Amino acid sequence: MSRIEKGVFIGLDWGTSSLRGWLFDSEGHVLVARTNGHGILHLPEGGFPAALKQITDGWPAVPILACGMVGSLNGWRQVPYLDCPVSMEAFDSALDRAPDISIVPGLRLTEKLPDVMRGEETQIIGALVRRSDLADASLIILPGTHCKWARISKNRVVSFRTFMTGELFSLLMHHSILGRGSTIPSVHDEEAFRLGVRTSREGETGLSAHLFSARSLMLAGRIKPEGVRDYLSGLLLGDEVRCGLALLGDQTDDKAVLLGEAQLCRRYAKAFEILGDPVPELLGNTADTGLFHLARAAKLIESDTE
Repeated sequence: MSRIEKGVFIGLDWGTSSLRGWLFDSEGHVLVARTNGHGILHLPEGGFPAALKQITDGWPAVPILACGMVGSLNGWRQVPYLDCPVSMEAFDSALDRAPDISIVPGLRLTEKLPDVMRGEETQIIGALVRRSDLADASLIILPGTHCKWARISKNRVVSFRTFMTGELFSLLMHHSILGRGSTIPSVHDEEAFRLGVRTSREGETGLSAHLFSARSLMLAGRIKPEGVRDYLSGLLLGDEVRCGLALLGDQTDDKAVLLGEAQLCRRYAKAFEILGDPVPELLGNTADTGLFHLARAAKLIESDTE
């Protein structure tokens, strides 16, 4: 039997700009992993079915479970949110099932200031599977275009908050005066990044006033044009870390982790360090673990292959 023929389940992390797929064996080992740019806003001709066919080309006809924006209003099928606080076990019966592809529901916070997530809930589940000690009380941070900070208590997501740090950074660099005169750096400017993080905590000035310093410091010759990008990154990350800890942090809780792409998580970890806060542990991307766990718990995978 070939490696691919051993596959019993396909997991997909289907976001806005990218699509990732994993073929698993019966023990949850990844046999093949693929990534392409067919997120829900960049589909090939033929739409969602065509994108699914491409990412799974040559793989066996096995159950498929997807998480992320594929279940949103603009996705393949709109899947209702689960309301927080929500236990990890609630997902077992809440999957949106269909013969072609099943979809994981997102999470919704129904407070005075509501919030939503799609895809990150599966990474959170994966983190709790890999690290059971996080289930009792922990803070899980998921950097990205829209970074999520989630508070975990007694194996439940009790609260979370979204920070648009990644999207804001892109908008400011490409569509505001802050990016004018700056140049693309050939290497990371560590000093500019550190200065940005430190500036984020100075005085009572809010982020809006701090932002213009990315331009004024360059004009004053205190940061180089190629350092503006890292300075602005540090400023935004520093502000997010301070606000995230104020909203969801618990100084008595040292179980904090960062999930996601390694380079971005390391940058967040550096911001924590510069601010003098305990640095969260880096766990990497846990979506694959979360998808397999959900599929097995919901019995999408036949019991005789477990």
